[in-house]
Amino acid sequence: MDTRYDFGENTDRAIVYVRPVNVDDLPQDMREQVRDLTKLYAVHNEEGERLALVEGRDLAFQLARQNNMEPVTVH
Repeated sequence: MDTRYDFGENTDRAIVYVRPVNVDDLPQDMREQVRDLTKLYAVHNEEGERLALVEGRDLAFQLARQNNMEPVTVH
């Protein structure tokens, strides 16, 4: 395919990845802090480092945008 596509302006915002995390997969000390939740959402940088764990997907996206990052979903 040889068609140019305009991706818009370069925003220079860091891309972060949002993915669901099963609480059962977390270390015991973290599981004890989660109450009755079974799933959290992790925000990772491009190197895969976990930056945050939050209760909901929407909150993960809001957190990223408030910190001048561009969130994308990963499965």
